[in-house]
Amino acid sequence: MYQQIHTTCRDCDSTGEKINTKDMCKECKGKKVVNERKILEVHIDKGMEDGQKITFHGEGDQQPGLEPGDIIIVLEEKDHSIFKRKDMDLFMKMDITLTEALCGFKRTITTLDNRILVVSTLLGEFIKPSDIKCILNEGMPMYKNPFEKGRLIINFNIKFPENGDIKTRNLIELEKWLPPRPYVDIPMDAEELTLVPMDPSYERSKRMDATSMDDESGMPGGAKRVQCATQ
Repeated sequence: MYQQIHTTCRDCDSTGEKINTKDMCKECKGKKVVNERKILEVHIDKGMEDGQKITFHGEGDQQPGLEPGDIIIVLEEKDHSIFKRKDMDLFMKMDITLTEALCGFKRTITTLDNRILVVSTLLGEFIKPSDIKCILNEGMPMYKNPFEKGRLIINFNIKFPENGDIKTRNLIELEKWLPPRPYVDIPMDAEELTLVPMDPSYERSKRMDATSMDDESGMPGGAKRVQCATQ
């Protein structure tokens, strides 16, 4: 009886080549590959974007008889607490008071490169809710052309005073300086109602009550089934 077994050669590790112990490299011990720690310096150019790749050619793993691979660095842009980027433009929100919206304001903005910008409105210029203004050439620089920059776009949010912050007599005096109210023709039979603050929980409770009534009656809107009369 004959038995044939295939196994890996311990001396050549199935390479078909054996290196004499005297000629063997003391560092790799005949494996022809050594682990090496190498520091690569990644240079980020101005204007580079999220997901952009930086390639180091020939710096990947190497094997005898094979061309070495590449190391590819993929940029991941971190979120900023104030600015949001879209292409070359930077977006930010700015809260201003009602006084600043009507009478003008002057604010400072600290840029990403730690410069201080002073922005202000012109005399007689009003800022309306959700108004959008921009500053040219204060956005992100263009890739490979850093002297060309995008815009800094500011979205304004007006913080109105709370109820009770302004006294009634001051409101009467203020109304004298504001444009007159529009005339409203009110019919004699019209009903006068008072606005109240919106309560989201009230609408939610109404929907829950309607759902529970549907479940009990088996019909929409809480309608009850009507049985046919019998003789």
